[in-house]
Amino acid sequence: MLPIAIQAYSLRDASSGDPVSVLREVKAMGYDGIELAGLYGFSFTEVKMALQSIGIKAMSAHVSYDEMIADPDKVLGGYASLGCSWVAIPHLPEHFRIGAERYDEVIAGIKTLGEAAKKHGMTLLYHNHEFEFAKIDGEYALDLLYKAVPADLLQTQLDTCWVKVAGADPAEYVRKYTGRAPVVHLKDYCMEGGSLGDGGTPMRNSTFEFRHLGAGMQDMPALVQASLDAGAEWFVVEQDMPTKGMTSIECARESLNYLRSL
Repeated sequence: MLPIAIQAYSLRDASSGDPVSVLREVKAMGYDGIELAGLYGFSFTEVKMALQSIGIKAMSAHVSYDEMIADPDKVLGGYASLGCSWVAIPHLPEHFRIGAERYDEVIAGIKTLGEAAKKHGMTLLYHNHEFEFAKIDGEYALDLLYKAVPADLLQTQLDTCWVKVAGADPAEYVRKYTGRAPVVHLKDYCMEGGSLGDGGTPMRNSTFEFRHLGAGMQDMPALVQASLDAGAEWFVVEQDMPTKGMTSIECARESLNYLRSL
């Protein structure tokens, strides 16, 4: 099994009061790392000290495109100082998406960020949602993004939940990016009411619920094997919202226990 991190966004409800205590609990559960989603008002120096005192690795971070592009060296240098190997663009607003008026601008910006990440010893990733699976001239928008930016400047962070929600086979899609998929997001869910092959929003026309790993629709053993085949280096557990009456901490523990059992 690869090392396993948890996305800090999954624990935002528990972290709002005392994020350092939550990090300690994550470490005690047996997680190997954390993927940051903001600094909760702390400085890079303070976060680094907390990580070191707890003994958990910040392997990656989700950082908004706008924040990074405003000052690439300062922002990326800060995350590099925490020991992050990767930094991921978590989302793009509509005006930056393919076909929108500022798409060319964001492609140029992503290349700039990719170069800046390399300068600081990191690799830039892109984290998808379902809307990147809209088809343009027969190709997924996400594939067009990865064609537009070279692999040495941008690699994938495939969110396997949204890949499946959009109607693609997540294991097959991970294998498609063999050698370019260092960090794979494992996320489970249940949905009734049909699939959304054109990148629609599931909550509008279906019953949708995030689940801890192993309690939803995903074929997790197949996803784990596909990730290994593709050369992945880390798994990241992500659950956008806790469900089934559980807390986010309980969901995180169940997901880790399930993965360790495979």
